[in-house]
Amino acid sequence: MKPYKRVLLKISGEAFAGSNGADFDYKKLHHIAAQIRDVAKLGVQTIVVVGAGNIWRYRDTQDSGIERTASDAMGMLATIMNSVALQSALEGLGSATRVCSAINVPQLAEPYVRRRAERHLEKGRIVICAGGTGNPYFTTDSAAALRALELECDVILKASTVDGIYDSDPQKNKKAKKYDTLTFQEAIEKNLQVMDQAAFSLCREQNLPIIVFDFEKKGAFLMAAQGKKIGTIVKG
Repeated sequence: MKPYKRVLLKISGEAFAGSNGADFDYKKLHHIAAQIRDVAKLGVQTIVVVGAGNIWRYRDTQDSGIERTASDAMGMLATIMNSVALQSALEGLGSATRVCSAINVPQLAEPYVRRRAERHLEKGRIVICAGGTGNPYFTTDSAAALRALELECDVILKASTVDGIYDSDPQKNKKAKKYDTLTFQEAIEKNLQVMDQAAFSLCREQNLPIIVFDFEKKGAFLMAAQGKKIGTIVKG
């Protein structure tokens, strides 16, 4: 297969976290940046949406006493922190990068405007979409699906710590079965947690394929962006 023309990488905030509980593991940050740089150098227009689980996430902090809308706002701000860190790492590797935020923070990022983001992509810049959707009750999975559709991406490449989708947790069950391909309907019927339901429904309605792959494997993102067989693809 030929490389995709335009891809969206969805990567969790936990991918940035240190094993000692620190918000950032700088080696991981630069490893992530190097993989994204390699794909962009191939000529693939690259959009990145990052989560914020390494800093703040509502479902992990429900006992904090902070009500949901405020907690979600904190999570969206945390995605901006991750995005600015990733931008700095990418620019340190020589990759032109823009952070486009759904929340207005002009000192750190430009506002997300679809046509402006498209222009950056056409000029070969990496675009990091920060701030989630800008609304509470929507996850960064939903933001990824929304931005991928708005920017007419060919595929969502969802970074994982395992090499695809299994019928059970492969880290707990050595006999877990891996799926190479799935339809959206099969993923629903088998109750496989590919993305949250709002995001998954958007992808299903618009028939936007999702590839789940092991981002920690060296060169995996490059293989996925080149259309090579890797991980699990959900489509149709």
